Amino acid sequence: MDTQAAVLWKTHSPWSVEDIVLDPPQHGEVLVKLAASGLCHSDEHLVTGDMFIPPEITEQTGATMLPMIGGHEGAGEVVEVGPGVTTLKPGDHVSLGFVPACGRCPSCAAGHSNLCDMGAFLLFGRQIGDLTARHHAKDGTDLGIMCCLGTFGPLTVVNEASCIKLDDDIPLDKAALVGCGVTTGWGSAVYLADVRPGETVVVVGVGGVGINAIQGAAMAGARHIVAVDPVPFKLEEAVKFGATHTASSVEEAAGIVGLITWGAQAEKAIITTGVAEGSMIAPVLAMVAKGGRCVVTSVASMAATEVSLNLAELTLLQKQLVGGIFGGANPRRDIPRLLRLYKEGKFKLDELVTNTYKLSEVNQGYQDMRDGKNLRGLILY
Repeated sequence: MDTQAAVLWKTHSPWSVEDIVLDPPQHGEVLVKLAASGLCHSDEHLVTGDMFIPPEITEQTGATMLPMIGGHEGAGEVVEVGPGVTTLKPGDHVSLGFVPACGRCPSCAAGHSNLCDMGAFLLFGRQIGDLTARHHAKDGTDLGIMCCLGTFGPLTVVNEASCIKLDDDIPLDKAALVGCGVTTGWGSAVYLADVRPGETVVVVGVGGVGINAIQGAAMAGARHIVAVDPVPFKLEEAVKFGATHTASSVEEAAGIVGLITWGAQAEKAIITTGVAEGSMIAPVLAMVAKGGRCVVTSVASMAATEVSLNLAELTLLQKQLVGGIFGGANPRRDIPRLLRLYKEGKFKLDELVTNTYKLSEVNQGYQDMRDGKNLRGLILY
């Protein structure tokens, strides 16, 4: 069938909104009519070239990322199912988790479905079942799909493992938000940082992920939450989500943390900047108390290999440096749980959406993100 999508043909270029051809779902796949798609910073990593398939993998498999349809935060209605699909039927409402969860691999069986073995296929942009494409340009060129989803278009074909079934009364535009940024930020505080009541927490970077790390830390009972970001608008919003103190730089935050903890420092720090850089680690870890933890949620360039770190401080003060994907959350458990909390008025989602866009305005949405105007932009179909 014919539909539209926003395609990235090469790095450092705008998204091209164009007509494409979409094949019907094959074994284990479903066709989803999307209601909305979030504009997450991870798609910007495609544009800048920070996210790529390593050359040795391309040489071995022939896999390349581009051209690729963007988008990995989406929710909608199943309109068709392929053979072998057992958990979904036409008419079901689903949120798309950017990490697929098979439920059977060692990670899933151990309760860590954010580390599902199917995640190995995320950057390939092809269907998980057979590594072929269902999305094609008008000239026949196969198109990849971001995180095996491709939500920058009103219709997409995805694997059943990427779909989380929802109650019918959940607003689908809000359900689109929890497939990546919201749950990643919340989980970074609740799971990866393991924030406890009464603790002091520093969140560095107040975007779509950071604002939810603040929300998660507040829900976990943190006494002090210091939000760090150079954009005044984001610091104002951080207070609405639970921040008790704000700072425009890590240096300013360090002074605040020292004062409010009487020199004991923060039990937890979470890095949620748009792009992680190795030079960030040492100054943020310096704000962490003895026995404390620093969580790195931000994605760095896949070519980055150097980190500034005081190893004696790490060892002698027994500090922890922790990475994590999807906030350490489990898609099938935590996406419905957060949406239930939203329904009960205990979790903020409406307030996250700063601006909405048409698909044709996707490039403006990303420019607004770069300019610090959005907590989260949302494409509505």
